[in-house]
Amino acid sequence: MAPFARSQDKASSEQTKCRLAEIVQYKCDVEQNNQGQPQLHCWPVPRIFRICPGRPAVEMTRYVDVDTQSGEISIPAEASQTLPKGKPWRDVRCYEEKISEML
Repeated sequence: MAPFARSQDKASSEQTKCRLAEIVQYKCDVEQNNQGQPQLHCWPVPRIFRICPGRPAVEMTRYVDVDTQSGEISIPAEASQTLPKGKPWRDVRCYEEKISEML
């Protein structure tokens, strides 16, 4: 039972080293105003990331609960079961032929 407790303690101590970070990106659309002139409208799109030492950042936006009054962010306990696995950028593969087909 002791090894399990140690591994659980290690996991919880690693979790405490993690932090949440927020970035705000903007989605913009061009619309025409009453005079027919183009007008740019932008909306903020906040994104929340979990950043742990030695591991890739993982976007948490869809898994967190945000209190709209205080802005406080909480992570539901079940979120840890459904989080995607992050991977370093060096392991991300890009296939040129698929990109050229989209252009």
